[in-house]
Amino acid sequence: MTGPATRHPAQSAALDRESAEWLQELTGTGPVREAAQARLHDLLVRIAHGEVRRRAPRLRISGPELDDLAYQAAADALMAITAKIGQFRGESRFTTWAYKFVILEVSAKIGRHFWRHPAAPLAAEDWDRLPDRFGFDPAQQAEWRDLVAALRRAVDEGLTARQREVFVAIVLNAVPLDTLVIELDSSRNAIYKTLFDARRKLRAAFAANGYLGDDC
Repeated sequence: MTGPATRHPAQSAALDRESAEWLQELTGTGPVREAAQARLHDLLVRIAHGEVRRRAPRLRISGPELDDLAYQAAADALMAITAKIGQFRGESRFTTWAYKFVILEVSAKIGRHFWRHPAAPLAAEDWDRLPDRFGFDPAQQAEWRDLVAALRRAVDEGLTARQREVFVAIVLNAVPLDTLVIELDSSRNAIYKTLFDARRKLRAAFAANGYLGDDC
């Protein structure tokens, strides 16, 4: 059986004391390893709970459903960390390295949850509700409805099909980014780039039609 020293190069690096203890215990055997996994799981649950609660108001998740998402994310993160602990190189604290795993799992779980229980279909469009989403009072809404009509024309006439799909999903329908990544089989960076390009085109269209100043 291969020993921890040969399986985990980070052990030969200069680790902080806490990271070295985590690594030694998690790559050990028997009760020591089990106790370390239990402590790590508790830490991951706390991190997952904090992240899920931070995002919960926008996603309308609460109670047992919120707890379930957090525990699922923590459990899957623990499995991923255990499987990849040999990749830990000591370039950051162990807990910082582990933190990234659970945040990724939370994002994935929330994305799948939203897709199973969407507030609105991905392709649905209700442009009339856009002023309400930004909290304008009735007097402001009258002015903004003209801008919304102009925005819709710019979206229809100036964006590619992909740019339109991403813009409508994120801006109009408030679809979480992680959900869109799953649905479009894409990546966060690709979605960010598409949205950035769409917004740049829309700003140019608004400026050309006199809705924005030249310095905007």
